[in-house]
Amino acid sequence: MDERLLGRTGIAVSRLILGCGNFGGIGSSPEFFGRGENEAEAFAIMDAAWESGIRAFDTADAYGGGRSETAIGKWIAARGVRPTLTTKTFNPMGPGADHGLAPARIRRQLESSLARLGVERVELFLTHEPDPDTPLEDTLGALDELHAEGLIGAFGGSNLDGATLRAAGGRYAWVQNSYSLLDRDAEAEVLPLCRAQGLGFTPFSPLAGGWLTGKYRRGEAPPDGSRMTMRPGPYEHLRTDAVFDGLEAFARAADERGVDSATLAFAWLLSSPDVTAVVVGPRRGAHLEPALRALELELSETERAELAALL
Repeated sequence: MDERLLGRTGIAVSRLILGCGNFGGIGSSPEFFGRGENEAEAFAIMDAAWESGIRAFDTADAYGGGRSETAIGKWIAARGVRPTLTTKTFNPMGPGADHGLAPARIRRQLESSLARLGVERVELFLTHEPDPDTPLEDTLGALDELHAEGLIGAFGGSNLDGATLRAAGGRYAWVQNSYSLLDRDAEAEVLPLCRAQGLGFTPFSPLAGGWLTGKYRRGEAPPDGSRMTMRPGPYEHLRTDAVFDGLEAFARAADERGVDSATLAFAWLLSSPDVTAVVVGPRRGAHLEPALRALELELSETERAELAALL
């Protein structure tokens, strides 16, 4: 699988990054800890990703309450291979008073992540959310120190807005935000700033919680176990006739190209000059197939614009 340099990190990543947010939970939500993929299922997904050429894994200290990092660490030890690792800290959904991006907490959380992962350093480190209670300069200074000490190779920010990126003045090396055909917010400020500052961009939620796969249909109940039955909140706004009209037109466009909707949605992202790599979070190894097929489907800027206009 091709690799690309991730912004100003100096680190190359595979065009697909394995998102490990469902190992041992469903993202960072405490109510779902223990309800994601168990260790054996996580191992099977990581095996499938590695065999397909994916060499970068993305996790966070909050995913599954630490279970995701633990599973990855055990897999690395068992398989004797070493993917490029990204982990994150600070998600406001976490329980208790211990949260935020104060320097002492960043260091403490990174040390706990390294222990669970069984490594001495991670190549890439992200702030999971901006922290309104800690001055940005304090956070960036702490990250600079961890980089200087060799505990992290480079750092970036997730869920950043334009104001935070401007305030950081190019200190972040890359950005990881939600971006898909059904979530275009990054186009307003974040992507132009990434271009101006020479930052990489690694979108997550490329299928908008499954909406771009065709699994949700007008007038039908969501499939059991889907995001719309477990965590529907972020996607409730999509339950409109206009969205279903667009999805049906998008499905026809995929049929015309001989692919499924998920493959075309991945191809739309991967064909963007702004996108370094796409974070893919499969629930089973077979779910990687649409993203892998998309690597072979080149879309022109005209085609991308035409597809975007459908949604």
